[in-house]
Amino acid sequence: MRRFKNTERGFTLVELAVVVVIIGILAAFAVPKFLNSVERSKAAEAFNYLSTVQTAQERYHARQGSYASEMAALDVDLPVLEYFETSGIDESDPQTLQTEWSMTLTRKGASAGFGAYTVVFNQDGFSGENSTITEFPEINPMQTKTTE
Repeated sequence: MRRFKNTERGFTLVELAVVVVIIGILAAFAVPKFLNSVERSKAAEAFNYLSTVQTAQERYHARQGSYASEMAALDVDLPVLEYFETSGIDESDPQTLQTEWSMTLTRKGASAGFGAYTVVFNQDGFSGENSTITEFPEINPMQTKTTE
């Protein structure tokens, strides 16, 4: 009877444990960064949408002498919002609409732990003092922070 010598070697349990620990440590750093990046791209939807509304409002103001009170009056086809919801242009009296307007988008659904943050634009553009996204600079495409 011949005896075969086992020349194949595998990984030891210690080597496998070390690799698993290293992967776990890397994942602990990478997953939060990835989730923030995904949420930042979703927040960009609000900024793109509202900048389009702002541009359309400026064109409307140039033609009519006041800002539009309804989205239907604007000369733009807006996309359907996927991650945000809005009630349209914030209510104002006709006198106020001659000089100012604002619109708020609120995050809907799961937001990677950031909650239902808001993005507000007005006649001057992004309104950081009225937007709650400024509390989360890691997901804010404008990279603005509240000063405290």
